Amino acid sequence: MTAAETFDDPFGGIHAGSLEVRLARTEDEVDAAQALRYRVFFEEMGAVPTAAMRRHRRDVDAHDASFDHLLVIDHTRAHPYESVVGTYRLNRRSVALGRSGFYTAGEYDIADLLAVEGEIMELGRSCVDAELRNRATMALLWRGIAAYVFYYDVGLMFGCASMAGIDPDALALPLSYLHHHHLAPEGLRPRALPGLYTPMDRIDAAEIDLRAARLALPPLIKGYLRVGAFVGDGAVIDRQFRTIDVCIVVMTDWVTSKYRHHYGADTYRPIPV
Repeated sequence: MTAAETFDDPFGGIHAGSLEVRLARTEDEVDAAQALRYRVFFEEMGAVPTAAMRRHRRDVDAHDASFDHLLVIDHTRAHPYESVVGTYRLNRRSVALGRSGFYTAGEYDIADLLAVEGEIMELGRSCVDAELRNRATMALLWRGIAAYVFYYDVGLMFGCASMAGIDPDALALPLSYLHHHHLAPEGLRPRALPGLYTPMDRIDAAEIDLRAARLALPPLIKGYLRVGAFVGDGAVIDRQFRTIDVCIVVMTDWVTSKYRHHYGADTYRPIPV
Protein backbone atom coordinates (compact mmCIF):
# COMPACT_ATOMS: atom_id res chain seq x y z
CA MET A 1 0.00 0.00 0.00
CA THR A 2 1.43 3.38 -0.99
CA ALA A 3 1.62 6.36 1.32
CA ALA A 4 -1.08 8.13 -0.65
CA GLU A 5 -3.42 5.18 -0.05
CA THR A 6 -2.57 4.95 3.66
CA PHE A 7 -2.63 8.60 4.71
CA ASP A 8 -4.41 11.70 3.48
CA ASP A 9 -1.10 13.54 3.56
CA PRO A 10 1.93 11.78 5.07
CA PHE A 11 4.08 14.85 5.60
CA GLY A 12 1.92 17.90 4.91
CA GLY A 13 2.05 20.15 1.89
CA ILE A 14 5.20 22.25 1.57
CA HIS A 15 4.65 25.67 0.01
CA ALA A 16 6.78 28.26 -1.80
CA GLY A 17 4.71 31.12 -3.15
CA SER A 18 2.01 29.70 -5.43
CA LEU A 19 3.71 26.30 -5.57
CA GLU A 20 3.04 23.34 -3.30
CA VAL A 21 4.81 19.99 -3.16
CA ARG A 22 2.97 16.91 -1.85
CA LEU A 23 2.01 13.39 -2.82
CA ALA A 24 -0.73 12.70 -5.34
CA ARG A 25 -3.97 11.91 -3.50
CA THR A 26 -6.25 10.81 -6.33
CA GLU A 27 -6.10 8.85 -9.57
CA ASP A 28 -6.76 12.10 -11.43
CA GLU A 29 -3.64 13.65 -9.92
CA VAL A 30 -1.56 10.63 -10.95
CA ASP A 31 -3.08 10.96 -14.43
CA ALA A 32 -2.03 14.63 -14.50
CA ALA A 33 1.53 13.60 -13.60
CA GLN A 34 1.51 11.04 -16.42
CA ALA A 35 0.27 13.74 -18.81
CA LEU A 36 3.12 16.04 -17.74
CA ARG A 37 5.62 13.22 -18.24
CA TYR A 38 4.29 12.62 -21.74
CA ARG A 39 4.57 16.30 -22.67
CA VAL A 40 8.15 16.51 -21.38
CA PHE A 41 9.59 13.13 -22.37
CA PHE A 42 7.76 12.43 -25.63
CA GLU A 43 6.67 15.78 -27.08
CA GLU A 44 9.58 17.92 -25.90
CA MET A 45 12.50 15.51 -25.61
CA GLY A 46 11.74 13.12 -28.45
CA ALA A 47 11.13 9.80 -26.69
CA VAL A 48 9.31 7.22 -28.82
CA PRO A 49 5.80 6.43 -27.48
CA THR A 50 3.93 3.19 -27.85
CA ALA A 51 0.69 3.35 -29.80
CA ALA A 52 -1.30 3.42 -26.55
CA MET A 53 0.85 6.22 -25.13
CA ARG A 54 0.39 8.27 -28.31
CA ARG A 55 -3.35 7.69 -28.32
CA HIS A 56 -3.86 8.73 -24.68
CA ARG A 57 -0.95 11.22 -24.50
CA ARG A 58 0.19 9.69 -21.22
CA ASP A 59 3.51 8.20 -20.08
CA VAL A 60 2.35 5.08 -18.25
CA ASP A 61 4.09 1.85 -17.25
CA ALA A 62 3.46 -1.15 -15.03
CA HIS A 63 5.28 0.44 -12.09
CA ASP A 64 3.03 3.50 -11.73
CA ALA A 65 0.52 1.73 -9.48
CA SER A 66 3.25 0.82 -6.98
CA PHE A 67 4.90 4.22 -6.71
CA ASP A 68 4.01 7.28 -4.71
CA HIS A 69 3.86 10.26 -7.04
CA LEU A 70 5.41 13.44 -5.67
CA LEU A 71 3.86 16.51 -7.30
CA VAL A 72 4.61 20.20 -7.58
CA ILE A 73 1.28 21.98 -7.97
CA ASP A 74 0.99 25.53 -9.28
CA HIS A 75 -2.11 27.03 -7.66
CA THR A 76 -2.25 29.87 -10.19
CA ARG A 77 -3.24 27.40 -12.93
CA ALA A 78 -6.96 26.69 -12.95
CA HIS A 79 -7.06 23.48 -15.00
CA PRO A 80 -6.04 20.49 -12.86
CA TYR A 81 -4.05 18.90 -15.69
CA GLU A 82 -2.02 22.07 -16.13
CA SER A 83 -1.55 22.72 -12.41
CA VAL A 84 0.78 19.70 -11.95
CA VAL A 85 4.07 21.24 -13.06
CA GLY A 86 6.61 18.83 -11.55
CA THR A 87 6.74 15.21 -10.53
CA TYR A 88 8.92 12.40 -9.17
CA ARG A 89 8.12 8.73 -8.63
CA LEU A 90 9.07 7.33 -5.21
CA ASN A 91 9.04 3.62 -4.35
CA ARG A 92 9.99 2.08 -1.01
CA ARG A 93 11.28 -1.47 -0.60
CA SER A 94 8.44 -2.29 1.79
CA VAL A 95 5.99 -1.54 -1.03
CA ALA A 96 7.97 -2.57 -4.12
CA LEU A 97 8.75 -6.14 -3.10
CA GLY A 98 5.08 -6.93 -2.65
CA ARG A 99 4.09 -5.39 -5.97
CA SER A 100 5.88 -4.72 -9.24
CA GLY A 101 9.43 -4.60 -7.90
CA PHE A 102 11.93 -1.90 -8.80
CA TYR A 103 12.15 -0.26 -12.21
CA THR A 104 15.94 -0.06 -11.89
CA ALA A 105 16.15 -3.85 -11.65
CA GLY A 106 15.21 -3.99 -15.34
CA GLU A 107 18.54 -2.33 -16.16
CA TYR A 108 20.87 -3.09 -13.23
CA ASP A 109 21.75 -5.86 -10.82
CA ILE A 110 20.80 -4.18 -7.55
CA ALA A 111 21.54 -7.10 -5.21
CA ASP A 112 24.07 -5.00 -3.25
CA LEU A 113 21.43 -2.35 -2.62
CA LEU A 114 18.82 -4.88 -1.56
CA ALA A 115 21.29 -6.21 1.00
CA VAL A 116 21.33 -2.85 2.81
CA GLU A 117 19.40 -3.07 6.08
CA GLY A 118 16.45 -0.80 6.76
CA GLU A 119 14.25 1.09 4.35
CA ILE A 120 15.55 1.91 0.87
CA MET A 121 13.83 3.95 -1.81
CA GLU A 122 13.88 4.14 -5.59
CA LEU A 123 13.22 7.45 -7.28
CA GLY A 124 12.87 8.36 -10.93
CA ARG A 125 10.72 9.71 -13.77
CA SER A 126 11.59 13.24 -12.68
CA CYS A 127 10.36 16.09 -14.87
CA VAL A 128 9.28 19.71 -14.60
CA ASP A 129 7.15 21.83 -16.94
CA ALA A 130 9.36 23.93 -19.23
CA GLU A 131 7.95 27.23 -17.92
CA LEU A 132 8.92 26.40 -14.34
CA ARG A 133 12.11 24.43 -14.97
CA ASN A 134 14.32 26.37 -12.61
CA ARG A 135 16.29 25.97 -9.41
CA ALA A 136 13.37 27.03 -7.19
CA THR A 137 11.06 24.30 -8.51
CA MET A 138 13.75 21.63 -8.24
CA ALA A 139 14.55 22.78 -4.71
CA LEU A 140 10.89 22.34 -3.82
CA LEU A 141 10.91 18.80 -5.22
CA TRP A 142 14.00 18.06 -3.14
CA ARG A 143 12.27 19.39 -0.03
CA GLY A 144 9.47 16.93 -0.74
CA ILE A 145 11.94 14.07 -1.20
CA ALA A 146 13.70 15.03 2.05
CA ALA A 147 10.36 15.05 3.88
CA TYR A 148 9.55 11.60 2.49
CA VAL A 149 12.99 10.30 3.48
CA PHE A 150 12.51 11.60 7.04
CA TYR A 151 8.97 10.28 7.29
CA TYR A 152 9.88 6.73 6.33
CA ASP A 153 13.37 6.75 7.82
CA VAL A 154 14.93 5.89 4.45
CA GLY A 155 18.66 5.16 4.64
CA LEU A 156 19.47 4.81 0.95
CA MET A 157 17.90 5.95 -2.29
CA PHE A 158 18.71 5.00 -5.85
CA GLY A 159 17.40 5.14 -9.40
CA CYS A 160 18.23 5.62 -13.05
CA ALA A 161 19.27 9.08 -14.27
CA SER A 162 19.55 9.92 -17.93
CA MET A 163 21.72 11.77 -20.42
CA ALA A 164 20.23 12.81 -23.76
CA GLY A 165 21.42 10.74 -26.72
CA ILE A 166 22.12 7.08 -27.44
CA ASP A 167 25.73 7.31 -28.69
CA PRO A 168 28.05 6.51 -25.75
CA ASP A 169 31.06 7.87 -27.65
CA ALA A 170 29.35 11.26 -27.92
CA LEU A 171 28.93 11.16 -24.12
CA ALA A 172 32.39 9.72 -23.43
CA LEU A 173 33.51 12.72 -21.37
CA PRO A 174 30.72 12.83 -18.77
CA LEU A 175 30.45 9.03 -18.62
CA SER A 176 34.19 8.64 -18.03
CA TYR A 177 34.16 11.41 -15.43
CA LEU A 178 31.38 9.68 -13.49
CA HIS A 179 33.18 6.33 -13.68
CA HIS A 180 36.56 7.62 -12.54
CA HIS A 181 35.38 10.12 -9.89
CA HIS A 182 32.02 8.93 -8.57
CA LEU A 183 31.95 5.14 -8.88
CA ALA A 184 30.11 3.50 -5.98
CA PRO A 185 32.30 1.54 -3.56
CA GLU A 186 32.40 -2.25 -3.67
CA GLY A 187 29.49 -3.69 -1.76
CA LEU A 188 27.26 -0.77 -2.80
CA ARG A 189 27.74 -0.88 -6.56
CA PRO A 190 24.92 -1.79 -8.96
CA ARG A 191 26.11 -3.24 -12.27
CA ALA A 192 24.35 -2.94 -15.62
CA LEU A 193 22.78 -6.25 -16.61
CA PRO A 194 24.54 -8.51 -19.13
CA GLY A 195 23.41 -7.61 -22.63
CA LEU A 196 22.73 -4.01 -21.55
CA TYR A 197 26.16 -3.17 -20.12
CA THR A 198 27.85 -0.21 -21.84
CA PRO A 199 31.34 0.66 -20.54
CA MET A 200 31.64 4.12 -19.01
CA ASP A 201 35.44 4.35 -18.76
CA ARG A 202 35.87 5.51 -22.33
CA ILE A 203 38.60 8.09 -21.58
CA ASP A 204 41.62 7.61 -19.32
CA ALA A 205 41.27 9.41 -15.99
CA ALA A 206 44.40 11.52 -16.62
CA GLU A 207 42.96 12.85 -19.90
CA ILE A 208 39.66 14.11 -18.50
CA ASP A 209 39.04 17.86 -18.48
CA LEU A 210 37.22 18.02 -15.14
CA ARG A 211 35.56 21.39 -15.72
CA ALA A 212 34.32 20.43 -19.18
CA ALA A 213 33.10 17.08 -17.89
CA ARG A 214 31.06 18.67 -15.10
CA LEU A 215 29.57 21.19 -17.53
CA ALA A 216 28.51 18.32 -19.78
CA LEU A 217 26.47 16.66 -17.05
CA PRO A 218 22.68 17.17 -17.00
CA PRO A 219 21.45 19.40 -14.15
CA LEU A 220 19.67 16.50 -12.42
CA ILE A 221 22.83 14.40 -12.24
CA LYS A 222 24.77 17.45 -10.99
CA GLY A 223 22.15 17.79 -8.26
CA TYR A 224 22.60 14.17 -7.23
CA LEU A 225 26.37 14.61 -7.08
CA ARG A 226 25.94 17.66 -4.83
CA VAL A 227 24.24 15.42 -2.27
CA GLY A 228 27.05 12.88 -2.43
CA ALA A 229 25.74 10.46 -5.06
CA PHE A 230 27.70 7.53 -6.47
CA VAL A 231 27.11 5.81 -9.80
CA GLY A 232 26.91 2.14 -10.66
CA ASP A 233 29.18 0.18 -12.97
CA GLY A 234 28.17 0.54 -16.59
CA ALA A 235 25.63 2.62 -18.47
CA VAL A 236 22.48 1.42 -20.27
CA ILE A 237 21.16 2.69 -23.61
CA ASP A 238 17.40 3.35 -23.46
CA ARG A 239 16.29 3.48 -27.08
CA GLN A 240 12.66 4.32 -26.31
CA PHE A 241 13.58 7.43 -24.33
CA ARG A 242 16.60 8.19 -26.56
CA THR A 243 18.87 8.41 -23.52
CA ILE A 244 21.81 6.74 -21.84
CA ASP A 245 21.07 5.82 -18.22
CA VAL A 246 23.39 5.63 -15.24
CA CYS A 247 22.44 4.19 -11.87
CA ILE A 248 22.55 6.72 -9.03
CA VAL A 249 23.06 5.68 -5.39
CA VAL A 250 22.68 8.16 -2.51
CA MET A 251 23.10 7.49 1.20
CA THR A 252 20.55 9.84 2.75
CA ASP A 253 22.53 11.07 5.77
CA TRP A 254 23.83 14.12 3.94
CA VAL A 255 20.44 14.96 2.45
CA THR A 256 18.62 14.72 5.76
CA SER A 257 21.24 16.70 7.69
CA LYS A 258 21.14 19.48 5.09
CA TYR A 259 17.36 19.78 5.16
CA ARG A 260 17.13 19.44 8.92
CA HIS A 261 19.57 22.36 9.17
CA HIS A 262 17.56 24.51 6.76
CA TYR A 263 14.00 23.61 7.71
CA GLY A 264 14.14 22.36 11.28
CA ALA A 265 14.30 18.94 12.87
CA ASP A 266 10.65 19.07 13.95
CA THR A 267 9.47 19.42 10.34
CA TYR A 268 10.07 15.76 9.50
CA ARG A 269 9.47 13.00 12.04
CA PRO A 270 10.29 9.41 11.05
CA ILE A 271 7.63 6.80 11.73
CA PRO A 272 7.94 3.02 12.05
CA VAL A 273 7.58 1.10 8.79
